[in-house]
Amino acid sequence: MRATPGTAPGTAPGVTPGASPGPAPAASRAAGPGIEVALVHRPKYGDWSHPKGKLKRGETLAACALREVKEETGQFCELGARLPSVSYLAHGRPKEVHYWAARALGGAFTPSDEVDAVCWLPPAEARERLTQPRDRELLDALLAATVR
Repeated sequence: MRATPGTAPGTAPGVTPGASPGPAPAASRAAGPGIEVALVHRPKYGDWSHPKGKLKRGETLAACALREVKEETGQFCELGARLPSVSYLAHGRPKEVHYWAARALGGAFTPSDEVDAVCWLPPAEARERLTQPRDRELLDALLAATVR
């Protein structure tokens, strides 16, 4: 099973005003006896993270998560368990990201200015590659959700 986390910011119920809520699925796929996790490289920040993005007006968090994962990884996904949301400051502004586990169904990656590389890694290798500690915590939540 593939696992993919996702996020997107915007205005949604239960979001603190001024916050950038975003949905993001943690994408995963089957790889032998385990799973592989999709990570994206963002050249603007020089980091490796889970796919995430901004909510469009009128879009649900779940629809945004699926769209952002498709845009960033090229994969169509099926959302699974809801994962913990993450809140932090980005450039001095509050940001809130909503995540789901997701199973990759297929597709093809095309590099862009926003995401120039995608890698599918076993969880231990994904943990080492992730730039932010908060993304490692999300990986733990993804793994717990996929074991159930």
